[in-house]
Amino acid sequence: MCPTAAGRNKGEPVTNDLFARIEDAHRAMRPLVAVTPLLYSPVLSKSTRCEVYLKCEHLQRTGSFKFRGAWNKMRLLDSMARRNGVLTVSSGNHGQGVALAGKLAGVPVTVYAASTASPLKLDAIRAFGANVVTIDDTALGVELEARRQAELKQMTFISPYNDIDVIAGQGTIGLELDEQAREAGIDLSAIFVSVGGGGLISGVGTAVRTLHPSTEIVGCWPANSAALYHSLKAGKIVESEESDTISDGTAGGIEPDTVTFDISRKIITKTELVTEEEIKAAMRLIAQTDGWMVEGAAGVALAAMLKRAPEYRGRAVAVVICGRNIMLDKFIEAVR
Repeated sequence: MCPTAAGRNKGEPVTNDLFARIEDAHRAMRPLVAVTPLLYSPVLSKSTRCEVYLKCEHLQRTGSFKFRGAWNKMRLLDSMARRNGVLTVSSGNHGQGVALAGKLAGVPVTVYAASTASPLKLDAIRAFGANVVTIDDTALGVELEARRQAELKQMTFISPYNDIDVIAGQGTIGLELDEQAREAGIDLSAIFVSVGGGGLISGVGTAVRTLHPSTEIVGCWPANSAALYHSLKAGKIVESEESDTISDGTAGGIEPDTVTFDISRKIITKTELVTEEEIKAAMRLIAQTDGWMVEGAAGVALAAMLKRAPEYRGRAVAVVICGRNIMLDKFIEAVR
């Protein structure tokens, strides 16, 4: 039994308030957020003997799912918050999502990042009009300073995961996936989702399991960086050792008060850890079978599905391909 499943009945009701927020976001965001395809992968299906469907969030605006949560948060700001601007901390997908959302809403955006962040990724954030501030400190140090500055300047801090409005935005993937599966007559047995801070799986899992309590939500982590996994296993938020991972989009610790902890305990039904070699092999495989260059975080969910495939033979599963933002040289090195 997975650490999150003990002591509860499979399919118990999830947070009604969050589901209502997801439905509201789904209605409101349609004009600006791309409806990403749910595509059948014939080669992956043949090799795993499952029906494998890929939810293509790497085709979302900015190249990852993060724009959904960022835009949902941005649209809900009051007039004073819009005037004062927003501040966040990111060196990648979340920063780009918030920067684009701010540009579309006419809200000033400041993004804090470590000085070690990729210059090209920071340039991508600046390209959407955001002000980027780099600090020579650890990831935690940068975040603490960003929060301090947000409070000092009366700006709204937008967490990449510890924010119910951001989670609701990510949850629109679950509603969209459900609509697409129903229209195609697909009965999904499981959905594989990569996990970092837990915002994506909290939203997707809440949407899907509210509508389909029997559908399994599989949380997928790189073994080198699985903070929320270890906290769920311990039954409380704990510190855990972190190592370098190709899945930089899911790397890092979690805040001690994160709302994703309790949500994840309710909606994750299975968990899977994958090695760096398994992630890279999955990235290589999807490039070969479907012609996509995806980032490490997307490789995590696919790698977990490949490990679990024998459990789902003859059944339909979906993998959330969460992003494509990886440098070409890093991708080539990973898959060679």
